[in-house]
Amino acid sequence: MSEVYYIDHPLIKHKITMLRDKRTGTYEFRKLVEEIAMLMGYEALSDMKTKDVKIKTPIEETVQPVLDGRKPAIIPILRAGLGMVNGLLSLIPTAKVGHIGMKRNETTHVPEAYYCNFPPHMDERQIIVVDPMLATGGSLTDAVSEIKAKGGRRIKCMCIIAAPEGVRKFTETHPDVQLYVGALDRCLNENAYICPGLGDAGDRIFGTL
Repeated sequence: MSEVYYIDHPLIKHKITMLRDKRTGTYEFRKLVEEIAMLMGYEALSDMKTKDVKIKTPIEETVQPVLDGRKPAIIPILRAGLGMVNGLLSLIPTAKVGHIGMKRNETTHVPEAYYCNFPPHMDERQIIVVDPMLATGGSLTDAVSEIKAKGGRRIKCMCIIAAPEGVRKFTETHPDVQLYVGALDRCLNENAYICPGLGDAGDRIFGTL
């Protein structure tokens, strides 16, 4: 099974509660999503590789660590995943950003990629896939499959809120991918909305309610 990390941090819990509140407006919602992504990213990226380099401080020459390898790639799932990108870029401003769009095939009812734009050398990068909501798990599962098909190997996924059904589907399909979750909710309702959830994350981020 995949490694699933439920991030138990009081600041993340507090900010997710504010996200859930229907009185939270678009601007505040957007900022909260960015802040939560940054806090989750700090936890998720704690195992990034480093190398030692020589630098000079105002006092003396010293050997100190810096990030090693190609710059990480942040891949938001359109459109709600875009809301998490700036939070991660505040941690790693030099990261590359790709995009993947998923939509449901009206005949097969299976999610399909309608847009993919990834940085080069995906096989050499740490990849962070972001989407605020993990409901049925279909979009995230298929997005990671698409990334693997393009050469991605070191993949982590970050979701602010998840339903047990989505976690189960994702971990069964991608047992080699780490999944970071801010809050595990109760279930999906008959319309596949997470309960208690926070509504439609994309609509609330972009003000298209």
